[in-house]
Amino acid sequence: MVTCPECSGDIDVDEEDIDEGETISCGECGTDLKVVGVKPLELESESEDEEEDEDDDFDDEDDEDEDETEDDEDWK
Repeated sequence: MVTCPECSGDIDVDEEDIDEGETISCGECGTDLKVVGVKPLELESESEDEEEDEDDDFDDEDDEDEDETEDDEDWK
């Protein structure tokens, strides 16, 4: 048995039948949870994963701006 990271409710899943990357739902709070590890079974909220992706996108844009500034300085 594994615990929901959002509501701390128990989630009854057969840990042998679950693979990394799958999504399951918490029966108590309804949160979609992504399996990020199988031994031991680790779950992460899908919304946390989306927030990290958005943060990564923002960081990539900052890096591009820095590269352009460096190119401008090299040209001068």
